Amino acid sequence: MAETIIGRDAEKKILRDMLASGEAELIAVLGRRRVGKTFLVRNFYEQALVFEYTGVHEADLGEQLHNFSNALQQATRSVIPLASPTNWIQAFTFLSYFLKEKLIREQTVVLFDEFPWIHTPKSGFLSAFSHWWNTWASRQPSLKVVICGSAASWMIENIINNRGGLPNRVSRTIRLLPFSLKETEEFLVNRGITLDHYQILQLYMAMGGIPQYLKQVGKGENAEQVVDKLFFEKNGLLKTEFTNLYQSLFANASHHEAIVRVLAKKGQGLSRTEIIETCRFTTGGTTTRLFEELEESGFITQYIPFGKTSRDSIYKLSDEYSLFYLKFIEHARASGAGTWHKIVTGQSYNSWSGYAFEAICQKHVSQIKQALGIAAVYTETSGWRYIPKKGEKGAQIDLLLDRQDHCINLCEIKFSTDEFIIDKRYAEDFENKVKVFRRQAKTKKVIFPTMITTYGVLKNNHYSGLIQAEVLMEDLFRATS
Repeated sequence: MAETIIGRDAEKKILRDMLASGEAELIAVLGRRRVGKTFLVRNFYEQALVFEYTGVHEADLGEQLHNFSNALQQATRSVIPLASPTNWIQAFTFLSYFLKEKLIREQTVVLFDEFPWIHTPKSGFLSAFSHWWNTWASRQPSLKVVICGSAASWMIENIINNRGGLPNRVSRTIRLLPFSLKETEEFLVNRGITLDHYQILQLYMAMGGIPQYLKQVGKGENAEQVVDKLFFEKNGLLKTEFTNLYQSLFANASHHEAIVRVLAKKGQGLSRTEIIETCRFTTGGTTTRLFEELEESGFITQYIPFGKTSRDSIYKLSDEYSLFYLKFIEHARASGAGTWHKIVTGQSYNSWSGYAFEAICQKHVSQIKQALGIAAVYTETSGWRYIPKKGEKGAQIDLLLDRQDHCINLCEIKFSTDEFIIDKRYAEDFENKVKVFRRQAKTKKVIFPTMITTYGVLKNNHYSGLIQAEVLMEDLFRATS
């Protein structure tokens, strides 16, 4: 019996439409490791899925073909082991023989999981797959072939944008992202786990909305206990995940890790030039590909500052787990139960929580717009920073919503364990940001100073003369229309 699929409404609609299309379909599902690609396809297509083959990381051609033979034996329910094909052309011939009878009677789904890992050097897999699809599979109206891959950049280069054997052959591409805060809450509730929004937010800040990570949350555990268990105990799942994560996705992963490490130290982000200089890379196609691979896999996000062009883009680390690991785990001296409880009382926690909460808010702009009552208004999202000249005062805006209705929300994002209190100094600083922005941006739009906080802002004298709008943690957990 299929397990409940939490969220993924848009993705399920695509899969449903493809199954009912009456034509052969080639569907590519992209997404980082442990985000739930296989789970989605297996459970949604449970009744129609007749063959599934999973590539093995760094296995040679012989081992991949042997595993293919085992998968085909399982699909045919043969008690006698099948002979391993000698090459991929023969492997696909065997698969076609198996599928012919199925295709006469019903809609039929075939799943190739970890597709990039199957294409080992000089194996001929990709050309054989292309030949099989073009000459036979694409002519079977009842056949739906799903290919999944964690290495999103490889999938895009070799499948989506392939100009060789698979030009424009992919029917639909699904890019599976981590859960939102609301989906994370639904996932935990479905597993019988009840936590309040602040506890869920703390978990999300440490490991993001990755289903496989969230499965480790036990009943009766609070956020601190879960973080201790996964990150600080001897055999914690996420204590050693970092290296495995990048090496399983990228060749020469040390270069990708170098970019992530640099961005982990700069919450406000860095330009491409600043990253290249810090990492001591050379400019060129190879370096460009590093950025593209990290961005396509969801680890970094590119932002164009207000009033600037793509040449002025700022990159930020957007993977919660990587930020948490590099901040607290990699060089941790303490370990065991109670470690995280001690850390949350220190200054390092305060600086990290601010960056982590800001990154989460930038992923939930739809919820923020809905809370502000502007869900239907076309809006461009960005950040903004003014580097002052001598004698001037600089300014930085965490999140800027530039609206088509002639208004701009300048958003300050603050993580707090209670109501946030605006004191005289903070009020003066925020007022200065508004003045500097208005002067430097030369905008005539109405500016709304806006606060995004966990528990709201205390309504004191400094609040009433400054803040025009508020968004709370609760708003980030709401469903968007």
